[in-house]
Amino acid sequence: MRRMLIGLVLVGMTMAAEWTPLWETEAPGAPKPAEGTEKVGDRAAYTDIGQPQYFLHSAEGKATGQGVVIFPGGGYTVAMMDHEGHEFGQWLAGRGITAMVVKYRVSGRDELGYHFPVPYLDARRAIRTMRAHAEEWGIDPGKIGVMGFSAGGHLASLCATKFDEAFDQETKDKIDQLSCRPDFAVLVYPVISMGDITHQGSRRRLAGPDPSKELLEALSTERQVSEKAPPCFLLTTSDDMVDCRNSLRFAEACKAHGVPVALHMFEQGGHGYGLHGNGNLAVWPELLEAWLKARR
Repeated sequence: MRRMLIGLVLVGMTMAAEWTPLWETEAPGAPKPAEGTEKVGDRAAYTDIGQPQYFLHSAEGKATGQGVVIFPGGGYTVAMMDHEGHEFGQWLAGRGITAMVVKYRVSGRDELGYHFPVPYLDARRAIRTMRAHAEEWGIDPGKIGVMGFSAGGHLASLCATKFDEAFDQETKDKIDQLSCRPDFAVLVYPVISMGDITHQGSRRRLAGPDPSKELLEALSTERQVSEKAPPCFLLTTSDDMVDCRNSLRFAEACKAHGVPVALHMFEQGGHGYGLHGNGNLAVWPELLEAWLKARR
């Protein structure tokens, strides 16, 4: 009951508050869909996103100077804005960390054209936007991280591995000239691989109906880790519907390239629990809080 009430409060807050567009002009990569295309389902599950936007949760109390860009999960089909978005935004803000929840472009409809790199363009822009507003928002531009859940975890892992790539679709304004490399990454029950252990729905939505082997290789982020990747925190469970080996392989790649990595694997917990893990898993937010303190 308590979790349901929290969700209702967060949904009400989200619907009443104003989202801010990531681009003042039309977002690159895909045509803007018709007005009214975007839908919001149960638990603030957004789909057929009309315009990529962000919602800011300002740090409360004594600010740490850190900022976190949050990508909710949902198989690149929906974005679960309450328990994988605003709830964590409030949790971080209560610990002095400014958080940005990102409504990146996702859809279950191929005709909207939201395959790669469209969600990644939104993610890169979000990091750059926080960096551009760092002084205004009381953030150290060298302490901006990403946090993603499930498919949002895959998006965060793209940010942590492919930040040096350039895309012709990106604009040439001042924000897009800034670095999109995150300074740390938090990957919660993430999709990582687009190969044998992938989450099929996420791969289908991101890579399209007939992806090339080259594209799947490029999107398998355990194969994209380099020594330039930022420190990473990973959380998984052995009974997760998203195979826990996604996290294990990413952690192994970090180790191989000398990237600091914290891997937490629990026996039980399933998928999509957000802050509310049961049993032994209930302690995981404390593990994250301690890890974030070490990044200050």
